Amino acid sequence: MPGIWNPLTNEPPFAASTMFLLTDGTVMCQESGGMNWWKLTPDAFGDYMHGTWSALAPMHFTRLYYASAVLKDGRVLVAGGEYSNGGSETNKAEIYDPALDSWTEIAPPPGWVQIGDASCSLLPDGRFFLGNIDDTRTAIYDPETNLWTAGASKDDRSSEESWLLLPDQTILSVECTHHPKAEKYVAPGDIWVSAGTLPQDLVEAASIEIGPAILLPDGRVFNIGATGHNALYTPPALASQPGSWNRGPDFPKDATGRTLGAKDAPACLMPNGHVLCVAGPVTGKANDFLGPTSFFEFDGTSLQRVQDPPNAGGPPFVGRMMLLPTGQVLFANGSNAIYLFTPAGGPEPDWRPAITAHPLEVRPLHTYTLHGRQLNGLSQAVGYGDDSSAATNYPLVRLRHIHTGQVRYCRTFDHSTMGVATGTILHSTQFRVPLGLHAGEYEMVVVANGIASCPVFICVEQFRLTLPLDEAMVNFLIGSLADGPLWVLGPNGPVPVDPWGPEVAKEATEARRAVIQGLKELQTLGARVAKLRAKTTAMIPPSVDAEYEAALIKTGGKKETQTTKARV
Repeated sequence: MPGIWNPLTNEPPFAASTMFLLTDGTVMCQESGGMNWWKLTPDAFGDYMHGTWSALAPMHFTRLYYASAVLKDGRVLVAGGEYSNGGSETNKAEIYDPALDSWTEIAPPPGWVQIGDASCSLLPDGRFFLGNIDDTRTAIYDPETNLWTAGASKDDRSSEESWLLLPDQTILSVECTHHPKAEKYVAPGDIWVSAGTLPQDLVEAASIEIGPAILLPDGRVFNIGATGHNALYTPPALASQPGSWNRGPDFPKDATGRTLGAKDAPACLMPNGHVLCVAGPVTGKANDFLGPTSFFEFDGTSLQRVQDPPNAGGPPFVGRMMLLPTGQVLFANGSNAIYLFTPAGGPEPDWRPAITAHPLEVRPLHTYTLHGRQLNGLSQAVGYGDDSSAATNYPLVRLRHIHTGQVRYCRTFDHSTMGVATGTILHSTQFRVPLGLHAGEYEMVVVANGIASCPVFICVEQFRLTLPLDEAMVNFLIGSLADGPLWVLGPNGPVPVDPWGPEVAKEATEARRAVIQGLKELQTLGARVAKLRAKTTAMIPPSVDAEYEAALIKTGGKKETQTTKARV
């Protein structure tokens, strides 16, 4: 039975583009080319189709086509931008902190005047690895020290390449300027080595474009080409060896006999082991980026045509995919229409992460450690190429109330690894229990790439306030003062006024009323600040692909037929 597409109940109130899965289970989505970001929160039962949108803090610069990653501490790094109000091929970089809803600028690699749409990947130790679009240099950013260091130089410049992390701590790259060669970065040795030569060319020579690369559950890599051809890579026993290549299935011709390929395009490894991927007509001409977008599933052997969502009329390069913790896939195309794909089938039992140690009792706003195996999944799962990197190989912790069925995600951070397919090695993550959970028994699972572990059972206890008073306690008061009996703060935390009420009830009531009034005033001021922020960012136009827009004008705005996209 094939998978099915459904629209979101609540469409985004903006042109949706690049998406990241945050470690609290929400989806962060950019307003195409702009500074503004939005958050999709699933409903009370963990359903994203009925989720709701809320605005996030805007970043400092507009960006279109850039390097990015969700870091192991849960923050989001974005660097560069082929188009930006910070300059063409900008070197501006910044980090978003979801816990604070704020952006902080970071310095670019020393001596780098451009980053643009650079290729990138996280290394297994959590550092951010970046290629240079102009030459063979690479740079490594350490989020813990906030410093860049030089990485090993590669065989060719990294422009347009799709980088992919493998289980042996190497990063595979099909060379776009020296095609059909391939090379690998061996992270432990900080060295690039040959990964052999492909049996057929996947790179369109005129544009040096290629499609995404996806690591499969069996350890092979499905490399999607811009020429109609695809290839499969098998890693070697030793990381420093080349490995081997085999031809993959070609994309079939479209209904009019045109060759289909992926010149910058999204793809996603689903929990059933199949790759959801796309292709559009390719002509071999550098500036031809044609639509419509056609959807396929690769099952490890063959490509099968699947139903297209209603928003698939444009060229593949405008599309973005995001794998959700439910195993479903979001598809956005730069419009306010996002569709949700629910695949058929599920994972093999040995693909699941496993919890080996966990707390038996937890409290809201407290942090705990979870240990297990394969916590980061078997693959980075979500691919695109040089313009968009949004891997999901990190653990999420999901809680489901036994009696009500309501679902909440804990925010995870400080994962012990960002590697993939880590096998039987024990790893860990920290998780923080959110406010608002009802006390009681919960089912807890760890989720990686949309695949959940077998459940364990924990007890969520009532929140306990400890002194001295801090920000977390104030946050608790904000959420709880409006309901329940009258409480006061004792030397060891909150205590009810009753049965000693008569002596202090009046003063406690007045104090409570003052706190609530202060919170209301802060809420009113917060609404004003949000309006001012939105007004300011609305005055800054998004970055646009100028050549793409010019082509639309030339062709009368027919996005489904002819578009162009300038590349480095």
